[in-house]
Amino acid sequence: MGVRLPDPGQAHIHGKIVNEDEAMEVAARQFLSAKVPTIFPGPLVLWAWNEKAAKKATAIRHLYETIKESVTPSQQAMLIPMPDYRPKYPKINPEIEINPNHPNLTIWHNKIDACMFVGVHCHQANLSLKIIRGGTYCYTIAMCAQAGHEDAMVSFRDATADKIMKLADWVKKLKGSVEPPKD
Repeated sequence: MGVRLPDPGQAHIHGKIVNEDEAMEVAARQFLSAKVPTIFPGPLVLWAWNEKAAKKATAIRHLYETIKESVTPSQQAMLIPMPDYRPKYPKINPEIEINPNHPNLTIWHNKIDACMFVGVHCHQANLSLKIIRGGTYCYTIAMCAQAGHEDAMVSFRDATADKIMKLADWVKKLKGSVEPPKD
């Protein structure tokens, strides 16, 4: 038995297929209730190899700024890039980069409790999400340009700049209505 991926206009939350707006609300609430809400943009959006990628990168930056403005001073929003998939040995600086082969190290170091992968190739996102889910308590969100990721706790498909902006709108809409984490 496996997780069925969502159809267009749908998403999944813990393997259950839901409409996209329901998942947007859940993702926004997770970001607003996390001590360290983090976005991990990958090479598909970090390198402006076409106009669509550049628009997504701008939308991701807007989402990050929206989260940063919407959380309390005791919360620390982060934007940590995954610029490529080469192993980073013998050591990486987990405050500025995520090692795609050991994402748990960056999550542990920064005490990240909610994260979103966006612009990461599916095979690498699936691997990273499995490692994170198996070895951390981080709530995982995936914004996939294809069909979604079954290993994320919340997964969206067919990611566009507009969809990323819509998530930012949900964060803004719920600002102040979600209880921040306890210290």
